[in-house]
Amino acid sequence: MPDSTLTQAIKEAYASAPSNIIIYHTIELWHPAFSAPIRVVRDYVDLTATLEASAPRDASTAVTFVAFNFEFTKPEVSSTGLPEVTLTMDNVDRAIVANIEAALSTTDLVTVIYREFISSNLTAPQNNPPLSLIITSVVADLYKVTAVASFPNLMNKRFPTLEYSAETFVGLL
Repeated sequence: MPDSTLTQAIKEAYASAPSNIIIYHTIELWHPAFSAPIRVVRDYVDLTATLEASAPRDASTAVTFVAFNFEFTKPEVSSTGLPEVTLTMDNVDRAIVANIEAALSTTDLVTVIYREFISSNLTAPQNNPPLSLIITSVVADLYKVTAVASFPNLMNKRFPTLEYSAETFVGLL
């Protein structure tokens, strides 16, 4: 099933694989206990790119994603179970481990935002909206951090999300 969040430019880059266009896979980790968002790009050099206008932090701002080795598996579109992704970061530095330890001491959840950029257009992510997930479990050791993330729990959402009251819908009187 095609991904409707991808722009035409990145669909063409995936389909034709031109040698002059690079697809950058980026991750942003955020938790209220973090001093700043952790932004990494799967590459050998840092990447400066502009975030989308609807970004929760630094919207429409050029930010730096630090070069880092990680693996991120997208959820299967045709999966019958709860879509989950696995994020593995090797050779994690002390700053990331310190932030994860600070996050573990609270009840707030860590948010993961996955963005794709292409080298010919770094003015906005090429997946709009970016994939936003919540980390459900983390295993860390001296050499790597492995996290499992899934979509926010829709079972805890109110349905319908509109509250039909006389103040909002005068016709109910």
